Amino acid sequence: MAKFCGMIGFIVTEEVQPGVWVPNPVEKKYYGDVLRNSKSFQSSDGVNDNVTLSNQISIIANGFAIENLAGIRYVEYMGAKWSVTSVDASTYPRMILTLGGVYNGKDPE
Repeated sequence: MAKFCGMIGFIVTEEVQPGVWVPNPVEKKYYGDVLRNSKSFQSSDGVNDNVTLSNQISIIANGFAIENLAGIRYVEYMGAKWSVTSVDASTYPRMILTLGGVYNGKDPE
C-alpha cells in the first residue's frame, strides 16, 4: 500500500461583518495511505480527453478535518490538484477521500 503526504484544500466560510459570510480557501497537510489507484479517460468535445481518477486516499483526520468535512474540495496528488467527489468519515479517526477530475476552483492566495 502506497503512502500519502500532501495538501488538502478546504473552503471555510468566515463572517467578516455581521451577516456577511465570505468563502475562504485553506490548505492543510495530511498523512495517510493510498487505498486504490486507478484512472480513466473520458471523451470530450475538446482536443484532449479528460482524465478522471478513482483513487481513494485514507487520511488521519484531526479536529479541523472533522469540523470542516463539508468544505473539503481538493487533494494535491502527484503534482496536480484533484477534486474530492466523496468523503467517508465512518472509519474515525480515518477519513476516506475519493478523487475525481482536475480541480479548477479557488486556490489559497
